[in-house]
Amino acid sequence: MGYNIDLEKITIDQYKKILKTTHLIPSWKILLENVDNNLQDIKKQGIQNLKDLYTKLKRKDQLQEFSKQCGVPVSYLTVLRRMVNGYYRKPNNIRDIPETSQTIVSKLEKLGIKHTLHLFERIKNVENRSQLSEETGIEEKEIMRLAKLTDLSRIRWVNHTFAHALYEAGYDTLKKITEADPKELHEKLREFNTRRKLYPAHIGLNDIERLVESAKIVPQDIQYRN
Repeated sequence: MGYNIDLEKITIDQYKKILKTTHLIPSWKILLENVDNNLQDIKKQGIQNLKDLYTKLKRKDQLQEFSKQCGVPVSYLTVLRRMVNGYYRKPNNIRDIPETSQTIVSKLEKLGIKHTLHLFERIKNVENRSQLSEETGIEEKEIMRLAKLTDLSRIRWVNHTFAHALYEAGYDTLKKITEADPKELHEKLREFNTRRKLYPAHIGLNDIERLVESAKIVPQDIQYRN
């Protein structure tokens, strides 16, 4: 259990299935080239899961040496490295989350809670959230809002603005994203952003499909009921 995905629990064979069923962006489609042989060659080097792979490809010089050992091209391993590294989410700063007052930010920062990773450790269940509310004087309703935004922030590509948009569009938990129909979610986000103009970028249906796919491998560790 943790803020990020446990890469040790995703085997190389499982990851092959993920690659084959994910809507990859153009620069990632190289990962489908000779994917069976490439991942098999990686496994032959004792790499059993994504945590092993992350460790092996952590530095550029390691990647180049590993390419020589397993015979998989550097270009392939470079993209694979970016893909795997992306599972470690950079937390969103609480102060950047829309509609979060400076008073609330200050109260949390006094406890050393500056971003969603810090907050995650304090809002995992009802008891944790009640305790945090008592310590800070922040209403439990607001603590719950921030808990849900933290949950959404654990999904790949979800920054503070997009987490707020998902929340306001009614997709306010990780579980709801995993169960979402991508077309319906895409349309609701489009309508919401047309009204509120939170972000200028166009988010396509393929982006939303990738979002839902990514959400499905994030552990649902935050409890919303006793």
